[in-house]
Amino acid sequence: MTAHMPSFPAYAQTLDEALAFIREGDHFLVVAHVQPDGDAISSTLVVSWLLGQLGKTFVMVNESAVPLRLGFLDGAAEIRLNSDLTEERPFDRIIAVDCADFRRIGVVADRFAPDAKLLNVDHHPTNDGFGTTNLIRPDAAATVEILYDLIVHAGLTLDLPAATAVYTGLLTDTGGFRYSNTTPHVMQTAASLLELGVAGHRLAEHLLEKMTKAQLLLLQKGLANLAFSSDNRIAWIQVDIADLQATGASSEDLEGLVNYARNVEGVDVGILFKETTDGCVKVSLRSSGAADVSAIARSFGGGGHVRAAGCRFEAGMATVVDQVVQAVSEALKA
Repeated sequence: MTAHMPSFPAYAQTLDEALAFIREGDHFLVVAHVQPDGDAISSTLVVSWLLGQLGKTFVMVNESAVPLRLGFLDGAAEIRLNSDLTEERPFDRIIAVDCADFRRIGVVADRFAPDAKLLNVDHHPTNDGFGTTNLIRPDAAATVEILYDLIVHAGLTLDLPAATAVYTGLLTDTGGFRYSNTTPHVMQTAASLLELGVAGHRLAEHLLEKMTKAQLLLLQKGLANLAFSSDNRIAWIQVDIADLQATGASSEDLEGLVNYARNVEGVDVGILFKETTDGCVKVSLRSSGAADVSAIARSFGGGGHVRAAGCRFEAGMATVVDQVVQAVSEALKA
């Protein structure tokens, strides 16, 4: 079984252009966004699998380390930190996956040659098409969904490790196939992957149900300061460096914490404010659909999706909370 390919103007053409980009080159740098999630790491591995199938050489790199919970994926240990790259010559062929904008590539961009050609594969509606070649499908649930289409379009069949990576990206970016981005094509793709032998139930248990002790302690601290707007339509959680230090948690343990604010009955927008080691504040927003949080994030220099977005501030926690909660409140009123 192969999932039915989405049909809309120019999609097949952009798939052809992406394949042509790959076939024209020999050696590639593959990069995803900083602080990578399940879709970013899976997309890195899947596009690298495709490169290998087409006889290309490549280097996988990220500014941030691979999250521990994703270390089981085949090839994950080969994703290098930017600081570990030893190649002196800049890369002239780049494939960026799951990067909503060029800034999300981070310091790895310093490795690009001035005249580098870049294939931009992404599913974020806020993506501005920063590549010399762009394969963007805003209605896709995850970047791995687009890469699956590209592989099918190329006439290739995934092996089990690559299929597991695609399934991982779909599973994490759809919240276990629960979010509104879970389309018929997503489920058809997932079914195709299960037919290839992917152990979906084991992935769900590992990625969605298991918690570290540090993560549980951090959740305890976060819920202790859960706050609400006067109309109870907005809820937010604050996590500072002291909380991370007290629990022994890492930034990886923050994933999913924002959903506890969003899942309260009557709440339309949940927000997580996270203090970073460099004194900044990262903001994650989740919406029921009553407000377009991608527009809110974009107004602060961030981006994302209608129901899930984020941004970053170089300001104190109290100031950021006030500004973001006010912007969300105005969006809900509108």
